[in-house]
Amino acid sequence: MLRRLLPKKTDFFNFFDQHIELTIQGCRELLELAQTGNDIEKRVERIKEIEHAADRITHECIEALHETFITPIERGDIHRLIRRLDDVIDAVDAAVLRLRLYEIKELRYEMVMAAELLVKATSEIGRALKLMHSPDNIEAVKACCVTIYGYENEADVVLRKALARLFNEEPNPITVIKWKEIFEILELASDRCEDVANIIQGITIEAS
Repeated sequence: MLRRLLPKKTDFFNFFDQHIELTIQGCRELLELAQTGNDIEKRVERIKEIEHAADRITHECIEALHETFITPIERGDIHRLIRRLDDVIDAVDAAVLRLRLYEIKELRYEMVMAAELLVKATSEIGRALKLMHSPDNIEAVKACCVTIYGYENEADVVLRKALARLFNEEPNPITVIKWKEIFEILELASDRCEDVANIIQGITIEAS
């Protein structure tokens, strides 16, 4: 009984670190799929496994939040951050599931560019989260966020050009519809990386 009444501490940064490592793995799988076009079914299943593992970490983090008396940062920030991290891998999973659902065999080169930027953005998020372990790294964390914003801007340009080429060059309207949805989901993944950076930057501003 006494143990239940004592303040409980949880290392929430460990949840964040575990989650982003899985997300980076998922984005790398997406990139390899986009580059080679091989083993689509196998890679879709691998990304689904990664997404499920990330979901488990999200649930564990939220459960721990409900049971923890003392948190290193605001409770609302912890909840928003783990949810937004989960949104990134969810979007990657949704994009590759569409490849299987629509039985797409030939991949478009813009998908490689979008995947490369997602790998870069999520890797930078991972760096920012590790830097957040120490309050001495506030300026370095802010610099990471600026870099992430830059990747998101690049992704917006890539995906706008991808849609323009799709509409101008693809004669099959069904193919246009399929790829338009996939590109929009990849853009959503990039937007969610920006959302994560916004949350991280907000946390560092409060801490400074």
